[in-house]
Amino acid sequence: MSQRVKLFGVLGLFWVGYFLVIRLVFLLYNYDLTADLAALETINVFLHGLRMDLSVMGYYLVLYGLILLASILVPGGAFSKIIKSITVFLLLLSGAITVVDMELYRHWGFRLNNTPFFYMGPGALGSISFSVWVKGLLTYLLLTVMGLYAYQKWIQPTAEAAWQPVTRWYSLAMLGLTGLMILPIRGSLTVAPMNVGFVFFHRSKPYANHAAINVVWNFMASLKKSATLRYPEDFVEPELAASQFQTLYPDTENTPRITKTDKPNILLIILEGFTADVVKPLGGLDNIAPRLNQLCEEGILFTNIYASGDRTDKGVVCVLSGYPAQPQTSIAKLPSKTANLPSLAKSLKKQGYQTSFLYGGDVNFANLRSYTTQVGFEHITDLGDFPAELNTSKWGVHDQYVFERAKKELAEADAPFFKVILTLSSHEPFDVPMEPYITGNSEEELYLNSCYYTDKWLGEFIDYAKTQSWWDSTLVVITADHGHRHPNNKRLEDERRFRIPLLLLGGALAEEARQVDMLGGQTDIANTILSQLQGPEKDFRFSKDLLNPASRPFAAYYFQNGYGFVLPGRNLVYDHNGKQFVINNGCDSTDMLLSKAYQQVLFSDYNRR
Repeated sequence: MSQRVKLFGVLGLFWVGYFLVIRLVFLLYNYDLTADLAALETINVFLHGLRMDLSVMGYYLVLYGLILLASILVPGGAFSKIIKSITVFLLLLSGAITVVDMELYRHWGFRLNNTPFFYMGPGALGSISFSVWVKGLLTYLLLTVMGLYAYQKWIQPTAEAAWQPVTRWYSLAMLGLTGLMILPIRGSLTVAPMNVGFVFFHRSKPYANHAAINVVWNFMASLKKSATLRYPEDFVEPELAASQFQTLYPDTENTPRITKTDKPNILLIILEGFTADVVKPLGGLDNIAPRLNQLCEEGILFTNIYASGDRTDKGVVCVLSGYPAQPQTSIAKLPSKTANLPSLAKSLKKQGYQTSFLYGGDVNFANLRSYTTQVGFEHITDLGDFPAELNTSKWGVHDQYVFERAKKELAEADAPFFKVILTLSSHEPFDVPMEPYITGNSEEELYLNSCYYTDKWLGEFIDYAKTQSWWDSTLVVITADHGHRHPNNKRLEDERRFRIPLLLLGGALAEEARQVDMLGGQTDIANTILSQLQGPEKDFRFSKDLLNPASRPFAAYYFQNGYGFVLPGRNLVYDHNGKQFVINNGCDSTDMLLSKAYQQVLFSDYNRR
């Protein structure tokens, strides 16, 4: 048994060493980009990438572990050959992925995923030069020969000595050892499983982050995740879709000025799962968010705003990049696509703003670290930056401590600043640290109680902010990442499930409190803010200015393989699985076509990112 354990460990070291070698090959092949990295940055590429290397090692060792387990239960001398055969196969596969990646990266700027499958064909292969073929084949042969030599020299002797008979009780030990591989595979003990955000460490050099990615992991992950999806582009004829879409975003001028200064600080607070149904001025319950209800009387309240998606990662992208959710995917999980998105952080950095993102949870979850890094946030605070004793919920640090951290960071921020605060306590399991305000143990009661908790600390934070010197030059934006099925357990496609608050307040406001009834969505927040600075930006093609009366009122939202489209006084819902509208409240054929055109433009835009 000890020889089998030794073989298990030696195989692990073999693959970690191999992954270090292929990372070195990548850096050398892209030497012109690598030359821009300082020595310490290059070292960090290897150190941070090791975490993902260990994840792939874990997957490989699970396969080896099952074979070693079988060798205990069914003794025989063939298992040494099986181990070697599998190793040869993995070497050939890993080498092929490495060689294709190192060349494509020079052209595409992202690590290999399944994207080449969309462009396979004789034309694509024919475009590869002879010299590239030669370099690729030589590199492939070198990696394969080196891997086989290392196996034969250091692993084969251990493999040949590992097959002596043992009692079957040792199978439990081998099973346990194999099961432990879940730790390197997941890469963390938090709710966030391994994703490329785990290895992102550099704030200004994307190449350093990309080089730290284990390309084998990246490619394999793309085969099983949403990157495999390419949306259809025949939902509506392209020309018709484009013309219809253009009517939704007419040219607008003369945006009303609502701020006292041309360049106010911007504080954006995104509340986890805050539906309009808990906000009284929006027609919701009157006792769940008393502080937010009060604040609604002090600022500009938008009364007809819809979340674009139903998850935090989708909502954050919608708010910060003005980019809609998708019916089967989350673009946040695809760094090759989010790298091309516009963002408030990028736009405001160009105007001299200091940008920061604050979250009490693990920002690696759902690839948010990758997204927030790529879209321009200079400073990111998450779970790892808080004292360990504050990590008391499933998702991380509760909102009261996040707001306390925000106070400290804002006291040190240079103006003008753009700060985003993302809360988490109103996420299930709703285990907030306070005496229950809403008694009862049903999921709805627990949810409402958690909303009350977040509202309490939001109100306390705003009270504090009003006493600070930066308040008079700050525009505060309060919204939600998505709605919620509670209260009343609304159906997935129900438009009421997607209604959320949007409130502007702060000392920088130049006008009295009022309500704006313009129908819109999360994607419109970006150009509504930018219109108060240097004007709306065309890169945010799915975003309109909610304060401009010339904007067209509408909103779109997305759930699993379906979408909703809301127009003044009417709405509809389309099911992609059934290829039909399943809800139609007052819409005619023109409205149906308009909704399909919007969906088609999004499909095409997503495919091309």
